Amino acid sequence: MTTEPQGFLSNPDQHEQLLAVLADAGVELGDYDHRIIEWLTRSPGYEWSTVATIASWVKRAADHTTA
Repeated sequence: MTTEPQGFLSNPDQHEQLLAVLADAGVELGDYDHRIIEWLTRSPGYEWSTVATIASWVKRAADHTTA
């Protein structure tokens, strides 16, 4: 395969999406949280499917608490 799979996000995009999901869920982040997000998404970063799964968990948990 020479192209990324459908839904692929680059590491910088994964980073921004994870931050957005956490912000939308009302999660307050400290310095350590930002270090872990950096580790997950940038250095060298996990597969996009791992970050998408984590973001999905946060979104579903937030949706559940507001329902």
